[in-house]
Amino acid sequence: MQEGDVQIKGYPVRMPLDVALVFSANPEDYTARGKIITPLKDRIGSEIRTHYPATIEEGIAITAQEAWTARSGLQLQVPEFVSQVIEQIAFIAREDKRIDKRSGVSQRLPISATENVISNAERRAIRSGEKLVVPRIGDIYAALPAMTGKLELEYEGELKGADNVVREIIRAAVARTYDKYFHGSSNMNQVVQWFDLGGEIQMRDSASAQEMLHKLRGIQGLLDKLSGLGLSGKEPSEVLVSGAEFILEGLYAHKKIGRSEERMFTAGEKQPPREKPRVRDEEDDEREFRRQRRPFN
Repeated sequence: MQEGDVQIKGYPVRMPLDVALVFSANPEDYTARGKIITPLKDRIGSEIRTHYPATIEEGIAITAQEAWTARSGLQLQVPEFVSQVIEQIAFIAREDKRIDKRSGVSQRLPISATENVISNAERRAIRSGEKLVVPRIGDIYAALPAMTGKLELEYEGELKGADNVVREIIRAAVARTYDKYFHGSSNMNQVVQWFDLGGEIQMRDSASAQEMLHKLRGIQGLLDKLSGLGLSGKEPSEVLVSGAEFILEGLYAHKKIGRSEERMFTAGEKQPPREKPRVRDEEDDEREFRRQRRPFN
């Protein structure tokens, strides 16, 4: 093709072709050696080695460009913190020792996850009769199959199970993103105390925004903390619920509160207080002296 010398059914044909071949492959997939074979490499004009996104912002930009988000019907609003959590999942997975580094974690993971997250939020909005589609952190857990199918696990990961590995990665991604908005959790004492006093709330991913917002208002101080996400409190209920759930997930990720698999948020497990070492006094010394002088029978 490059020389324009083509045979069609045994008949030699000279064609003035101007052909440009473009192909891509992962390095480990070239050959068993992990290198391009020499005759093919001799015909390649340029070899460009690419890399994963270097920053969360780059990853978000690529995902926004490639993901299927422009859908007809309801209005869509993806909170920035949800996009950051999804992108953090890929970054953390690339660092995780339980995931095969040779296969890697491509940008297709956050792209596919974003599409599934939006679809789950869209389904909720349609069932609830809402006009605005706003994804929540719970929708990320609903998109679990979109992530487990794109990861090759090492032996340790296989023992733990793909679902468990990805759940831990999501939790770590929430924690990292939470720390960008809230430095530490000392300013969340009022919220944590509400759970410590016996409060609990179930965040179902199928529940409407109005239903969940009514329940979330009962958690003292929670909605006031939305200002840390750049929310004034006057946003649509769908946005407020998404922000409040993110805060609860962040507290759970930092083990300040607890959460069940049914997404029931409760008080966290308290560590037993450490006993202070007892300081020896003169009576202890006297008692030890008498014990050592006691004659043996």
